[in-house]
Order: sequence, then structure tokens, then C-alpha cells
Amino acid sequence: MKFTVSSLSLFKKLQVINGVIGNNNTLPILDNFLLELKSDQLRILASDLETTISSQIHVQNNTGEDSAIAVPAKLLLETLKTFAEQPLTFTTNVERNVIEISSSHGKYALAYVQADEFPQELIMKDASETQIPSSALVKAISKTLFATGNDDLRPVMNGVFFEFSKSSLTFVATDA
Repeated sequence: MKFTVSSLSLFKKLQVINGVIGNNNTLPILDNFLLELKSDQLRILASDLETTISSQIHVQNNTGEDSAIAVPAKLLLETLKTFAEQPLTFTTNVERNVIEISSSHGKYALAYVQADEFPQELIMKDASETQIPSSALVKAISKTLFATGNDDLRPVMNGVFFEFSKSSLTFVATDA
């Protein structure tokens, strides 16, 4: 695997999907981002076994090969945070299980894990799609978010429930 990508674009994508990664994961692999390189698209996944978030970013695939690895999320974010906007080249060293990040300031190496250890993404059969303007979604969530709980013993109370019907969408939150 060898690709080149904008440091700022990658950092922004990783920040968004990092929200699903928990602090005390039961499986160590869940502390990683899955990086899947296919053609000129890099797909990034993060999961906590209940929720999986993915994002794609256009990259320059320097080898033309398709491959996938799992990289420690916290370490990658902390490393990318130090870079100003510049192109970064990611190169894997298969013998040492290391991904090398090359920048104009030097080279950085991070250990990676094989992608086959990462949990499989759930593919939904007969899924339907709903499109909502982002402003309406933000407004609905912000009007219900105040009522969510923050009790670790009852995690079901810590979120906003969405109920879809054919003609409406209802948002509900409670702390019991």
C-alpha cells in the first residue's frame, strides 16, 4: 500500500469518524481505523461493534494495488495533528507491519494490524433511504438533545431515538 493524500483533508475525515471509537473497548482492534485502498479512493472505517462509521477520500494511489490495514486511531490522529497542510505519503512495510508517513518534515512510523482482524461491516438487506436537509436534522437533534441522560449504567438513555413513518420523522430523548 502506498498513497499520497492531503494532511488536512485526511485529518478532518478522521476526526469525524473518531467519535465512534470508545475509551474502553473490549476488543483491541476497535481502537483502530480500518484503511481500505481501492483504486484512487481511501475508505476509512471505525466501529464499536454496535455502530460503524465510514468515510471516503480521494487519494493518489502510487502502486495501483488494492489493500487494507488497521491503524491505531489515537496515534494516527495525534500524528496528523502536528502537520500543516501538505501532501503526505503513506507506505506500508509488510515485513515489519509498519506504515511510514513521509512529509516535508521527516518520516514517521506507526505499527499496524492486519485488516482481517477488523469486524466485518454490517450490510443491510432491503434497506431504505431517507434524505433530510442537514439544517432540519441539526434543528431536530438540538431541540431534543437537552433531555438525554448521561448515566453509564443506562446507555440507552444517552441518545436520541429516531422514529420513521411514511409521513413523518419523530425525535425523542429522555433521561427517565
